Amino acid sequence: MGPDEVYTMFNLDGRNVGGCYALKADMLSQGVPPHWMLYVAVTDADQTAAKAGSAGGKVMASPFDVMDFGRMAVLQDPTGATFSIWQPKTHPGAGIQGVPGTVCWADLMTPEPKRAAEFYGQVFDWHVEPGKDGNYLHVKNGNDFIGGIPPAEHFNPNTPPHWMIYFLVQDSDASTAQAKDAGATIYVPPMTVEGVGRWSIVADPQGAAFALFQPGR
Repeated sequence: MGPDEVYTMFNLDGRNVGGCYALKADMLSQGVPPHWMLYVAVTDADQTAAKAGSAGGKVMASPFDVMDFGRMAVLQDPTGATFSIWQPKTHPGAGIQGVPGTVCWADLMTPEPKRAAEFYGQVFDWHVEPGKDGNYLHVKNGNDFIGGIPPAEHFNPNTPPHWMIYFLVQDSDASTAQAKDAGATIYVPPMTVEGVGRWSIVADPQGAAFALFQPGR
């Protein structure tokens, strides 16, 4: 991807599930930690970036072409959570889902759930509706539930607002133990949410945090 820069593709069953690259010098100078970046598919990166700016967000990196693969931009919502948008060309994005090892959910951790819900509704036409308890907000794209926004009291003030990516696993306890053996830090040990499933939050040896989710039966 440039002089002395390599972009690594992650594959599962021969299909793309994600990628990684080393943090650039300008990122390191700004204190950007190792992290997973959430990408949202769009039909027009330029129009979406403009819409995000009008809705109160920030354009951190203006739309640019990634060779012939697609066009992207890096945005930040009004509450401070950063994410990317992807207008596909030859590369559509993740090529597999619904099986262990793939992204299955994303939670927006923010101290301002209502403001965030308004922003994403304006930019992506996502519908946000409260769950059974009335506090956790479910994010719906068309007919599909794709993520959520936990209540503000669950936000850790020692971390910046961010999107937490969930990976689907068959056994949360086993996968968490396996991650620990591989050098991960366990932030939240496996716990069960009645009627939902069992999950944990871990960070890889470099500090990039993510969640492991085992659906309830």
